[in-house]
Amino acid sequence: MKTYQSLWWLFPIAFATVILSCKTGSVNLFKAATPHEQYQKKLVNVGLDKTAMGAAWLNAATMSTQKALNINIPYKENGYFAADKVPATAYKFSATKGQKLNIKLNKTPSGAALIYIDVWYNTDQSQKLIASADTLNNPIVFDIDETGTYLIRLQPELLQNVSYELEITAGPSLAFPVKSKNTNSIKSYWGDGRDNDARKHEGVDIFGNFRTPVLAISEGTVTRVNENNLGGKVVWMRPKDKDYTLYYAHLDEQIAVEGQEVKIGDTLGLMGNTGNARTTPTHLHFGIYTFNGAVNPLPFIDPVTKTPAAITASSSKLNRTLRTSSAVKMLSSPQGKATVLATINKGTIVQANAATGNYYKAELPDGSTGFIQSNSLVQVTEPLKKLKINLLQQKVYDKPDSLAAIKTTLNEGQTVNLLGTFGNYQLIANAGKEIGWIIK
Repeated sequence: MKTYQSLWWLFPIAFATVILSCKTGSVNLFKAATPHEQYQKKLVNVGLDKTAMGAAWLNAATMSTQKALNINIPYKENGYFAADKVPATAYKFSATKGQKLNIKLNKTPSGAALIYIDVWYNTDQSQKLIASADTLNNPIVFDIDETGTYLIRLQPELLQNVSYELEITAGPSLAFPVKSKNTNSIKSYWGDGRDNDARKHEGVDIFGNFRTPVLAISEGTVTRVNENNLGGKVVWMRPKDKDYTLYYAHLDEQIAVEGQEVKIGDTLGLMGNTGNARTTPTHLHFGIYTFNGAVNPLPFIDPVTKTPAAITASSSKLNRTLRTSSAVKMLSSPQGKATVLATINKGTIVQANAATGNYYKAELPDGSTGFIQSNSLVQVTEPLKKLKINLLQQKVYDKPDSLAAIKTTLNEGQTVNLLGTFGNYQLIANAGKEIGWIIK
């Protein structure tokens, strides 16, 4: 059984003999020169930016972010970067203020090429660098300070093949305000109606036993201890290096004092039902306030960290020549309800660069990418049929484009194997096992 490797739409790259070394470092937060930028500077300094290979690497860095596909957190994928393709990949995802993002990247072999990771907060007008790394020894962990869209890019060093496993999860950036981390104890949520919907609930209510200790959920400073009509006995504290204040209300007793420096787990007070909670069961009203007002506190304290779905798409098909077994939809994200980017005909040639859930991140011969269900793709091990070359099909191109380089010229009447199609072109293999594209 023949297996056709995925070299069919690549232009030849003249590999340089320059050996590039790059120091491994840990996560760099808010650093002017990221590891990716430092490596890029090395390429320029040795003149590789003027070679096809170096220019392709620089272009891939830019184009990947412009063509970033959408994912949802949690997310996990197994991927493969082929040295001869000079690859990069990027994704967009949404995150909420108060979450803590955890990005893990493992590579095989462990001593293989460095993979540069960059994460930005993304708006229509600009990108703000959040984190960057060039090592896989430690995960990238950071708090989400702004709700919105984030962008992550992965790009390996030149000249090496490397497979990887990427996992992104989101959890709370703060601890839980009572000892038992039980979301079932939260009975009232942000936005619930109050006073016949005259106002909205600006926090969450965590129910418990009378005089249950309520705890500091971050290192910080107690800024105020007082009473008011709504909250009764309350404690305010400011987490260290943060732009928001925590609000603990309906306490039966206040233990912390103004100006007190606290650590995670220190007791601030005891749960009760003071203020406008006198007729309700014992609970803690917990809120978070910024300069712009109250924000939903649940993402800050929700102890449930969702895990990504298991990957069922086979990693053995990565970096292989595949074709569609039926007409399929290429999607903008690995979900059935995602935007359809294209409808792909049966027999179309694709390459799988990554596997996530039951989807492949697939690349078409023209470089466009999207997600395709894994059961719709089969590895090209046998031809679809045999073709006889006519007068217009003698030129064999290295890409499905009449302006591409001509790999070889076939004889009229010569018989070749048809492996698949793309647009107005057919991927064929001749008797010498040379693979290329001819016009239909």
